[in-house]
Amino acid sequence: MVVEVRMPKLGLTMTKGTVKKWLKSEGDRVSKGEPLFVIETEKISSTVEAPASGYLLKILAQVGSTLPVGAPVAYIGEFGEALPEVTPPLPVSEAAKPVEREAEAVSKPVTPTRVRATPRAKALAERERIDLTAIRGSGPGGLIVEEDVIKYLHEVRARTKSGLRVKEVIPLTSLRRTIAERMTESLRSMAQVTIMREEVVDALIKVKNELQQQIEKDTNIRLTYTPILVKVVAEAIKKFPIVNSTLEDDSIKILDEINVGFAVAVDHGLVVPVVKDVDKKRLREIVVVCNDLARRAREGQLTMDDVSGGTFTITNLGMFGVDAFTPIINPPQTAILGVGRFIPKPVVIDDKVAVANTCVFSLTFDHRVMDGHTAAQFLNELINLIKDEHRLRAVLSE
Repeated sequence: MVVEVRMPKLGLTMTKGTVKKWLKSEGDRVSKGEPLFVIETEKISSTVEAPASGYLLKILAQVGSTLPVGAPVAYIGEFGEALPEVTPPLPVSEAAKPVEREAEAVSKPVTPTRVRATPRAKALAERERIDLTAIRGSGPGGLIVEEDVIKYLHEVRARTKSGLRVKEVIPLTSLRRTIAERMTESLRSMAQVTIMREEVVDALIKVKNELQQQIEKDTNIRLTYTPILVKVVAEAIKKFPIVNSTLEDDSIKILDEINVGFAVAVDHGLVVPVVKDVDKKRLREIVVVCNDLARRAREGQLTMDDVSGGTFTITNLGMFGVDAFTPIINPPQTAILGVGRFIPKPVVIDDKVAVANTCVFSLTFDHRVMDGHTAAQFLNELINLIKDEHRLRAVLSE
């Protein structure tokens, strides 16, 4: 029996998905539960498994197609079985985007006057929203043929609106587009302020090195600073719960869950998997969860639940040699912590100059929810905990 493969619904808010990659070709044998294709949603990339065993008889949705949830994308069955008569699924209707063109050619999006053009040329122009009056026809008597429209498209896409030559065009993926939209909306809708503080982190390094061997023995995972910072942030939030809040319905709602997300760089974007109930987890548990989430993020295996429900976010650019930056809040959260690189430099300790490892911590907060002195007190609490070897050891060992 022929089985229809459909675009899955991976979360309550998912309405569409983009086919990023087919892992099988038409005619290949597939087994039920075997990875079949990769889709990209607004938040994550995810591998979709075959719903049945058989042969991949027909692929309906090509790579790059953005389709609504439930749309048919392929058929699985046995050779010789009749396929249903079906029209390839229509892409999700997005407002057709006008082709970038030089200023003198942008007069009108649709041809307003009668022009002489072949049906194929008119169809292509309508699909690409091109004004045929801007094209010089090469056919008899100036007739515009399809090749004229294609040539015009190539010429237009070879330059920006200001006339600069284009080396490469990289279409925005669903993930990249979502990042752009969410970050822009974040800055537009919040009164974001960033405060920075550079501090010595030698105690953090020392305690991390002390715990390294035992954590590796318990989990078989190399200890990094990410799970430590996740745990420390949660501890600081306990004293300043306003940082763990959201602004909703003209009310500041302090949240009862401490779910800390951490940014992970993936192909063409950034995802933020979330460690849930951090305050209730021991460090070794957080290490395991962080390692699993980071691995699955890079492999495109995260679920919607993995990236949902965050109440605070940590983003670390220190590994890329960045000292300080201004992180953008991940809505509907109201704060985010940026972490720079650890770098040895001369500092004054007890009126003496010494060499110590320092790091710049950047806290961006929503000024509608908290004032600067509150954000500063939270950052102060966080840094004091990081600097106090005994307190830090106690928190990470509990």
